[in-house]
Amino acid sequence: MKNTEAKERSQVEMGKVYATRGVLLSIPPEQIALAVARHLVCDWGDLCEEDREINEHAFLHGGRLFSRYLTEDGEAFYVITEADREMTTLLLPSEY
Repeated sequence: MKNTEAKERSQVEMGKVYATRGVLLSIPPEQIALAVARHLVCDWGDLCEEDREINEHAFLHGGRLFSRYLTEDGEAFYVITEADREMTTLLLPSEY
């Protein structure tokens, strides 16, 4: 996706945002906030090109949105927005 396309479109509708106990206990709050902010503007984080393309299609045409972020210490966690855009959940890979 080109930068101009990202600027022209709206943000992700995230609905209610939830975090699992694992995320709340192991991910610093400022890194949780940063991940939510990135997901909101379609910055999918640490994904392969194929998964990025799947997200782009889901953003434009409907479908679940999946982001993967790394903390400053290298711990991975996910941000997932359901296809109906009513709920977004932050969780650890072990909780998926």
